[in-house]
Amino acid sequence: MKEPKVQVGIMFEPEIEFTLLTPYRINGQEITGDEKVICRDGKVVWQGNAYDEITFEPLDESHSEFELKGVTIGINFHWERKENQRFEGALKFIVENDKLTAVNVIRVEDYLTSVISSEMSATASPELLKAHAVISRSWLLAQIQKNKEIAAQHTDYSAYTLTDTEMIRWYDREDHTRFDVCADDHCQRYQGITRASTAAVREAIAATRGQLLMYDGQICDARFSKCCGGAFEEFRYCWEEKDMPYLVKQADSKSGVALPDLTIEEEAVKWILTSPEAFCNTTDKKILSQVLNNYDQETTDFYRWKVSYTQEELSALILRRSGVDYGQIIDLVPVARGTSGRLWKLKIVGTKKTLTIGKELEIRRTLSPSHLYSSAFVVEKGETNADGVPSSFTLIGAGWGHGVGLCQIGAAVMGEKGYKYDEILKHYFVGADLEKMYE
Repeated sequence: MKEPKVQVGIMFEPEIEFTLLTPYRINGQEITGDEKVICRDGKVVWQGNAYDEITFEPLDESHSEFELKGVTIGINFHWERKENQRFEGALKFIVENDKLTAVNVIRVEDYLTSVISSEMSATASPELLKAHAVISRSWLLAQIQKNKEIAAQHTDYSAYTLTDTEMIRWYDREDHTRFDVCADDHCQRYQGITRASTAAVREAIAATRGQLLMYDGQICDARFSKCCGGAFEEFRYCWEEKDMPYLVKQADSKSGVALPDLTIEEEAVKWILTSPEAFCNTTDKKILSQVLNNYDQETTDFYRWKVSYTQEELSALILRRSGVDYGQIIDLVPVARGTSGRLWKLKIVGTKKTLTIGKELEIRRTLSPSHLYSSAFVVEKGETNADGVPSSFTLIGAGWGHGVGLCQIGAAVMGEKGYKYDEILKHYFVGADLEKMYE
């Protein structure tokens, strides 16, 4: 197996301005400088000509650079913003949903150098950087393989069940059918060479080149999130009901203390309302700065957190985010939790409608203007009026993200404590092995 290339969807706009900073080739001609493409009648229009898709290929792949103007980062998150970003490799434009998609075609190891620098500070410990290189490479190549299976079998990896009383939906990377992954947190945060990499990042990539996490002859679906909240979530409670033997219930700790059964409501409540010992239970700014970029550090509470809404705020928010008119919100009732205490079914009781929703990302999207930190929360209600309608709701929660696979903050702490990268990986991916798949 030789080193593959990956196609990364960067931005999605009706028109896109870009600059070719080194020589590129298209239609047999060499081109550099400022350019613009627009979407018109389902075509890519460049220099007055319409194309189904166009690709700008670098003359020298080892020395190539282009800049995209106004790339949105942190899509739908509280820190969403636009910035100009620079990339290496080829630049392709396609049309999807009446918009242009800018796609960067780049070698996997070059892609990983950016991902590690974009996902966390390049000053992270060497062992954390190596661990993240392996999981990012593994997740990416597993995703590319999965996309091939979808194309061959016409399989749908995103689904929902909808009845009069229940709407359970999960989201995976299935909506990327014409490129492999996107550049935002929906897949892996990728910002090209905008975030300067360091020698440490490049050394971590080189030291693990071609290494993948494997289980029973298959590439591991190596998920990761910012903070598990002290307990790992299982795959089935976030995505399709499928067992991943290496993504199992476990405490984010080596203390030997047994993890309570957080699928039991009483145990989950006790867990969330306390602050159990865990690798990711840290406020050490030195460690956090290794994992969190400047805009991520705008979030200060993530191991345990609290969000409050008035009745008016919550009922308007749920209507806006879900499109469902529940009326005034009477209750948010936990129905089913996963192994980390994250809710994967939540009943919303309103004066006009009652509906159980899930899975975890659907819950997080419904109860926040962007994304709730996690679905591991308990609900405290304010005083009720004569009609039984609470004046307010407070969500007290644990963790940041879905909690499946590697916990970035926990892994950072493990790196600081002297654990090697293979030990970190085997803590979060139980029973998995490291194998070198290409030189």
